[in-house]
Order: sequence, then C-alpha cells, then structure tokens
Amino acid sequence: MSYKIIEFDPSLKHFEGDINLRMDLYKKKKKELVKRGTTLSDFANAHEYYGIHHVEGGWVYREWAPSAYQLYLEGEFNNWNQTSHPMKKLPGGNWELYLEGDNALWEGCKVKTVVDYNFTRTEHIPLYARRVVQDKATTAFCAEVVDSRTRFDWTDENFRPEKTPFIYECHIGMAQEEGKVGSYREFADYTLPRIKKAGYNTIQIMAIMEHPYYGSFGYQVSNFFAPSSWFGQPRDLKYLVNKAHEMGITVLLDVVHSHAVKNTAEGINMFDGTVWQFFHDGPKGDHPAWGTKCFDYGKNEVIHFLLSNLKYWMQEFHFDGFRFDGVTSMLYHDHGLGVNFDGNHKYFSMNTHVEAVTYLQLANELIHQLNPHAITVAEDMSGMPGMCLPIRHGGVGFDYRLSMGMPDFWIRTLKERRDEDWELGKLWAELCIRRAKEKNVGYCESHDQALVGDKTLMFRLCDAEMYTGMSKKGHESATIARGMALHKMIRLITASVAGEGYLNFMGNEFGHPEWIDFPREGNGWSFHYCRRQWSLTDNPELRYEGLNEFDRAMVDLLKTERTLTKGPNLLWIHEDDKVIVYEKGGLVFAFNFHPYKSFDGYLLPMPKAGQYKTVLCSDDAVFGGHSRVDTHYVYTSEQQPDGRTGFKCYLPSRSAMVFKRK
Repeated sequence: MSYKIIEFDPSLKHFEGDINLRMDLYKKKKKELVKRGTTLSDFANAHEYYGIHHVEGGWVYREWAPSAYQLYLEGEFNNWNQTSHPMKKLPGGNWELYLEGDNALWEGCKVKTVVDYNFTRTEHIPLYARRVVQDKATTAFCAEVVDSRTRFDWTDENFRPEKTPFIYECHIGMAQEEGKVGSYREFADYTLPRIKKAGYNTIQIMAIMEHPYYGSFGYQVSNFFAPSSWFGQPRDLKYLVNKAHEMGITVLLDVVHSHAVKNTAEGINMFDGTVWQFFHDGPKGDHPAWGTKCFDYGKNEVIHFLLSNLKYWMQEFHFDGFRFDGVTSMLYHDHGLGVNFDGNHKYFSMNTHVEAVTYLQLANELIHQLNPHAITVAEDMSGMPGMCLPIRHGGVGFDYRLSMGMPDFWIRTLKERRDEDWELGKLWAELCIRRAKEKNVGYCESHDQALVGDKTLMFRLCDAEMYTGMSKKGHESATIARGMALHKMIRLITASVAGEGYLNFMGNEFGHPEWIDFPREGNGWSFHYCRRQWSLTDNPELRYEGLNEFDRAMVDLLKTERTLTKGPNLLWIHEDDKVIVYEKGGLVFAFNFHPYKSFDGYLLPMPKAGQYKTVLCSDDAVFGGHSRVDTHYVYTSEQQPDGRTGFKCYLPSRSAMVFKRK
C-alpha cells in the first residue's frame, strides 16, 4: 500500500517498504490492544482500575506486579504495620486489597506499598499514586491518598485552543522573583496575567510530573500520575489550568515518556522486584547520557500504563495537549547521540526503535481522540519523516515538531562569525527547512540555552556589560546597542519564518540576564539564579522594558495578521549589504543586518503596487531603538526603472521594518 507521505516527499519512495512496515506494526499493535467495538480511549483506563479508589462501602487498592511474591499496603491507617494488610493475588499479575468502611482511608493519609520478591522486602510508592510528598525530617518520600469524591468546579467547558500556538515555556517553581520554590497558585495569580499581557496564547509547563530532585528541571520523573508536590496540591494545579482557560490560554504538559528516574524507593523502577516490569533489562534499559531507565515500548502493559497516563492528565487536569520530551532518544536504539542525520537511510535502519514509533502513533491517536482540538509537539532533532503527518498518511501523528536546529544555528553564528560575515542565504535556508506538509514550532532559544553552562541570546550578545549598561540614564555602549538591536531582529525573523508556531522561554522575551542554576550543593543550595527578575522589565529606567515592549508588539502583529499560517516568499537578499526582504501573510519584512551601513533610498521590492505603511520597526524609541525612521510615512510601491515593483526608503543599520499594504 502506498501512503501520502511518499506523495508529499518522493525521495521516500526508496523507503516505501519501511513506511509500510511502520504502518503494519501500528495496525498490529492496535489490534492487540483494542477489542472489537471499542477504542483506544476505552483501553487507556488503567488509572481508573489501578491505584487507590473510594468505592461503595470502603476503599480498594490495586496494583500490577507480576513478579512479586506478595504485596502489602502500609501507612498511617495501620500505624505503618508492614504486613497487617496483605493484598490478594489476581490473574494477570494483578493484586487487590479491599478496606471496609468510608473512613478506612482518608484524604492525605500517608501510605506505601510493601513488596516481597526473592526473599527481599522493599518499600515503594504506589504506581498510580496521585500525590507524593517528601518528609522534611527524613527526606523519604511516600504517597498521600487523594479522595476522588472531592470535586473541582471547572468553568472551562467551552474552551478551545487557538489554531496557531504562541507558546510561553515556563517552570512553576522559578516563575517568581523571590528566592524560593513558587507555587501553582502564585503562578496562576501573578504570572499568568503577565503571559496574557505579553500576547502568548499557550503555556507549556515543565516539571509537573513528580520528580524527587528539583534540579532535574522535572526531566527525571518518579511518579507519573502525581502532580509535583514541590508546587502545591493537585487542586491548585487545577485552579491554574482553569484560570488559564478563562484567559483564553492553552495549557500543554511537558510530558516525559522517554525515560524514568532509576530510583527504586521513589520511582517505578523495580516495583515488583524486577527491572523488566517496565524497562528493558541490561544495557538497553539504561540511558547512557541521562543515567535513567528506558521503557520497553513493545510490552502491552507498558503501553497501557503510558497511554492511561496521557488520558489521566487530559481528563483529570484538563491539559490541552503535550510537548513530548526526548522523542529523538525514543526513536533510535543509540538515542541519536552523536548521529548526523544527513540522509533518509538514517531513519530507516536497524538503529530505528520501531516499537517506540508505534507507541508514539498510538499516543497521538489517543490524544486527538480524546480532544480533536488537542496540540502535540515533538522534541525531535533528527527530523524523522512523517513525524508531523497524520497517521493515515503514514505519519506519526504529531501536530508540530520543534525547530531544534534554529537555536544551534544562532549560537554557532554568534560564536563563530563576525557580524560582517553572516551568510543570509544560509540563514534563510535554516529558517525555511521543513519536511513537506509538516508543521514546526520556531524558536531562537528555550530553557536549554538559559541553563548554567550555556547562555541566553542577550547574555551571549552583551555578557558582563548587562550588569552595568542596561540603565537608560547611562551612556549606551556599542556592546549594548548591538545586543539590543540583534536581540529584536533575531526574534522577529525567527518568529515570522521558522515555524507555523512560535516558542519563547519565560523571561527571554526581555533579555533576562544570567542563567538558570537550580539550588544544589555546588552553589550552596542558592535560589539566586533560579528565579525570574520581573522587576527588570517593570522598571521604566532600564532597557529591558524596550525589549519586552518589542516582543509584545511582535507577537500581537504576527497573531493579528495570522502570519504564521502562510508560506514565506523571498523578495530580495544581498549578502554584501546584509539586507533580506520577504513577504509572509500579507506583511513585508525588511532586515538590514549590516553592523554599520545604513542605506538611504534603498529599493525595497514589494509583491504588489500600492501604498504601504510601517506597522513595526525595531528601531523605535519605545523598543529601545534610536528612532531613525519616520514610521508615519506612507510609501508608494510602483514600477521602478529596472522593472521591479517597490519603493525606496531609509533602512538603518541593524534594524528591521515590517510593512503592510493599505
């Protein structure tokens, strides 16, 4: 059978057999999991069966632990007696305990699971625990019972995500200026209004799934069904999501299904006494770069666990979709480490983890089955064909892929090339590279570039002078002037061309200085670098205000004109002048990247004749520029002596202008 993926990209014709294998494996696995007359949603209900639930007349606790000899439940309800409440073994490796009486357990009751395996007794967190807390005195973790009878009054039943996502990537704990771990409610009450004012219509929240080490940025998950207790109660997370929806903001969960923390007491590793309950055994089960455990995606019980996890977050907390972390690591047996994906043969080989591809197809089908308006984003740097094509076309089913090459391009350019040597042709190629019919989310920096050991764009541009040169009262140094100008230009050209969506990490829009360094032993457990200094952009005497105002104007313009939904049309590029002009979505963008040459009477080609007005200029004083352009002037585009249609204008050095036909 021939799928449309090959029609969209004829170069894949040589790999038609591999595409057919991808689809055959998907269909076979789905047939194994889904009974006739049911759906994937009917299958993905593990969280409703397993775990601790209040039932009529009492409580029931169930687990899947096929290799265990005996399971027990201990906790505050039985004075932590390890063996007084044994669980009954059921077929299929399942275990069950019924506790009679409505008060046998209660909201907040602390519990653990005791597991006997191979003459060894260990304590664990229940696999489907919905809240996990750390004892401050002993530092040990345990689960707290969440009573499903406690209802949350949702008011978002009519919410629908906007079709073009402008994503504000954020971390709850470091979203406040005070040196501490912030809370869900603080974020909802104080940070969400900032995001709304900035114009972003989507938030992508990191570190929600429970993780024992705060400094892992949430990427070493221990408890997949527990919202992180670092930031408050589960009901507080619901408050945050509901409030975001009231503001018209879509909420994506940064979901980590690519690996799990190796911890046994806090995590799911060796819950039933074996590694292979959830993970591959031996070296295949150990991630060589991250020190974590790798899931066995070929195991139906693992798929059941992970798909149910997605459904749980969508139904219980009303998440509108997911950014899937570490997709490249999932797709290849070598996790894509050190691989140069320079040909289609790299995607279809013995190195391809076909079981992971199947899982991702099933995950995307489930998510869009649950919510047709849901958004899924793949963090895949390899560029696997079909990642963002519908499954019926031979794809994997994601809506977007992150344009991960763009931040790397900007870092290389700023580190390795003088401004005079920038190659605009290569820049344009990097901005436009996509697989046919597949949508990307463009960005020039994310949290990765903000971490200690790396640098944000603004810090890379200005470095130490940010400490002394960002006051409007002082003399603007050449370094600060360059940084201010290029920060705006880089963001505008990336946001407008590099994807059908756009992403920014919180604070980067106004050039947040320094880096992110989580509290750790090496820095004296300090929160100094693990916060957002909003006061910098709120202070009208600092230049951060101008960067923030530009980002707000940029996002508003691109949203209002629906610019990202249209393809770009390159009108002019001149390597020596460092000028590039393109049309996109009815707007004409003109950039002069030259470090010192301003052009008077520069002919800008336009797609049509008529009158044009300036709708955005990076050099405006309100944006921290020098107001070298009269933005009220109306230009007349007409045929020039050389046959081109356009108009002449003043194009200052290191500036960008956007024009719209009246």
